[in-house]
Amino acid sequence: MKIAITGGGAAGFFSAITAQENYPEASVTIFEKSSKVLHKVRISGGGRCNITNGCESMDELCSAYPRGGRQLKKIFPLFDNKDTVSWFESRGVQLVLQEDGCIFPRTQDSGSVTSCLTREARRLGVNVITDAGVKSVTKAGELLELAFVNPERTPLQFDKVIVTTGGSPKKSGLLWLEQLGHKTEEPVPSLFTFNMPGEPIRKLMGIVIEEAVVTLQGTKITTSGPLLITHWGMSGPAILKLSSHGARVMSESGYEFKIRINWVNETNSNRVTESLEKIIAEHPSKMLSTIRPYNIPSRLWEFLLEKCELPADKKWKEVGSKGKNRLVNLLTNDEYSIKGKTTFREEFVTCGGVSLDDVNIRTMESKRVPGLYFAGEVLDIDAITGGYNLQNAWTTGFVAGLLK
Repeated sequence: MKIAITGGGAAGFFSAITAQENYPEASVTIFEKSSKVLHKVRISGGGRCNITNGCESMDELCSAYPRGGRQLKKIFPLFDNKDTVSWFESRGVQLVLQEDGCIFPRTQDSGSVTSCLTREARRLGVNVITDAGVKSVTKAGELLELAFVNPERTPLQFDKVIVTTGGSPKKSGLLWLEQLGHKTEEPVPSLFTFNMPGEPIRKLMGIVIEEAVVTLQGTKITTSGPLLITHWGMSGPAILKLSSHGARVMSESGYEFKIRINWVNETNSNRVTESLEKIIAEHPSKMLSTIRPYNIPSRLWEFLLEKCELPADKKWKEVGSKGKNRLVNLLTNDEYSIKGKTTFREEFVTCGGVSLDDVNIRTMESKRVPGLYFAGEVLDIDAITGGYNLQNAWTTGFVAGLLK
């Protein structure tokens, strides 16, 4: 049996290794369009490679995928995050679990992961051909024929083909799969930071709020986690998660929208009111600038006071009910305007790809073309940060590689 994998990324290598292990007599070949394989794995996690996440429950794992979580739930029992840990550790890659749930190689170097994958592929006899971009897949009787971008490369025929070409920034990049009858979802960016050119809060760059709650105005999309104020706007896990869950809505708005921020991670405004009233009762003669509710960073607190038109040297007992209400509203429901996005590092993630309606999720085989399989980000599956996008590659790559 001859098996081709189009794309030498995480899903490509994992499906190739799985296929070669399950079909040792088969000829398995990875075709990579660029001169180097596993580029995205090398740069993931800032070069440290956030290999997966240590979340314990299936529901928590699936909830990390704004698109595809429901379908992945059907195949995570075959290969989930715990299997990923076992797979890599059994092949010599020691891993560490961080407090935030992210799992990295103990070396803190993505080279440990890429070396493991290339070493396993070489040990099993997987062929890896670089500078071999695939232009099209067509049916050739019972076989599938690959044509290459380089016209000097002779078209080749295979029994099985696994497509792992990754996310495409434009729908035109999916046209060759549409020509085979597959429905595709419009690719739009996911996982990006927010540009806020008109917002003075940018002068607070460098401040981190450890647990903020952020809502996309006009929707029910809400996320929480650390929030970083930057010189261009806002970033951090809470923002990146919101960009992931709201990817389509934000794209449709032309990346001009508003967010609401709860700075104190307390959604019950009555409790926030009680906290302020307690401060007033216990420190009536202290200045607003000296007693900060919820240990809000001092620069942010002074900024919020100014936004509330409350002088920093005002005494707490002089705030009054209107001032108190303004403070409560700002702490729990502060509003900012977004105009534009900035790609998060080099880890470009797309929402969109081959529609899951056209894929048998239990095998990853195309419903349109027998013998054609999909894995990784070429599918309409994407996740928040934290190792989940790579876990999608490992899981779908493993299932595709079974060639069931």
